[in-house]
Amino acid sequence: MSAVTEASGFDTRRRALGVCLVAAFMTGLDVSIVNVALPSIRDGLHADEDGLQWTLSGYALTFGLLLVPGGRLGDARSRRAMFMWGVTLFTVSSAACGMAWDMHVLILARLVQGMAAGLLNPQVSGLIQQVFHGPERGRAFGGLGATIGVSTGAGPLIGGVLVTMFGPEHGWRWVFLVNVPIGIALLPLAWKLLPAPQPAGRRKESLDPIGVLLLGIGVAGLLLPFIQRHQWEGNAKWLLIPAAFAVLAGFIAWERRYRREALVDLSLFGKRSYRLGSAIALFYFAGFTGIFFIFTLYLQSGLGYSALLAGLAVTPFSVGSAVASVVGGRLVSRAGRRVVAIGLALVIAGLLATMAATLLVPGQGVGLATALPLLVAGIGSGLVISPNVAITLSEVPPAGGGSASGVLQTGQRLGSSFGIAAAGSTFFGSLGQGWGTAFRHGVAVIVAFVVAALAAAAYDLLKSRAK
Repeated sequence: MSAVTEASGFDTRRRALGVCLVAAFMTGLDVSIVNVALPSIRDGLHADEDGLQWTLSGYALTFGLLLVPGGRLGDARSRRAMFMWGVTLFTVSSAACGMAWDMHVLILARLVQGMAAGLLNPQVSGLIQQVFHGPERGRAFGGLGATIGVSTGAGPLIGGVLVTMFGPEHGWRWVFLVNVPIGIALLPLAWKLLPAPQPAGRRKESLDPIGVLLLGIGVAGLLLPFIQRHQWEGNAKWLLIPAAFAVLAGFIAWERRYRREALVDLSLFGKRSYRLGSAIALFYFAGFTGIFFIFTLYLQSGLGYSALLAGLAVTPFSVGSAVASVVGGRLVSRAGRRVVAIGLALVIAGLLATMAATLLVPGQGVGLATALPLLVAGIGSGLVISPNVAITLSEVPPAGGGSASGVLQTGQRLGSSFGIAAAGSTFFGSLGQGWGTAFRHGVAVIVAFVVAALAAAAYDLLKSRAK
């Protein structure tokens, strides 16, 4: 009887994980799917460059701002309730994006969509922490890593397919509307399958409003100069960065004073697994997302690839990432940080081979020439993302899983913004030397970020052996 009960419980947990992963896929997809639809949005809504930039960066900004408060809300109230509110808001805002009649409506809807993603995503990691234990947790995080890799990598391909199917006039609308039926289907499943809050978890803890305000101002100050680097002319924008660090120093001082019910448990950074795992995530995501940005620009603007062909060229990375994430999730309980270090080395090797391929096979053959190198890089990526999340959160109590995950994902969002800004600036600054050279210079910046992540992983391994 107990075996039957255990099997039934596992089936329920697996279905709950499926609900969480579909939601994570939906929000991750909207990070990259819009890139290939920008020309259609520009023509359909008569958008200028500022409007297009805010369509991309507005989502990233509010996504990053809500991650930590969203995680705290789930921990203090109900992860299932916050998950469902996030899905509802994401679905409604996706519909608003798809039906937008001018750029102001589209930008506002994208800001709300990012808020919904920031509210929703920490609940996924928090629920995995709550529901799964031991090797099962590693496999669950493997599924999450695969989902992140596939959603980000497949975004350009899915966007290209939708624009091609529905035409340039309406295709961009379906890039957003595709989320609506998924969100509607998720709501009853979430209510049925996700765990309800325990009576002890319903106590009304303080949500630390001052901490939320200070962290929000600090994160916004760090993100804005990077996501508005081309639209905000002059150097005054960079003054926000030291101001943001000053605000974040105030946030840390406040959290230490407000320790009992603080927004962020700063003692987590005293654990090497969490501290180094967060650093790896920051540096790796600075490289991981930058490659999609400059590669699609190179293919579409430099080589004249269609949206669909540009998406297909990126597919080997997402395929490799999906397969390796599942494997990495199974290996992490036995091999630990070694899996992450091997993955980072493979990413570096794959990206260096990608640079070489564009040099040896210039012109229209680039998409085919880079397929194998991108597959290798994708396999490496799959061995990085999910194992690193599992290791980073391994010493975090499940009760604080949402907040800890929110901090980790905020670092990922910051890393993505830094990486896209650095790789993009290098790319655009080198265009005078040709598209291929500009792409290789941008990839060199990305490789530098991944090398920094590998250095953090190697340091962790050395400290482990020194014990």
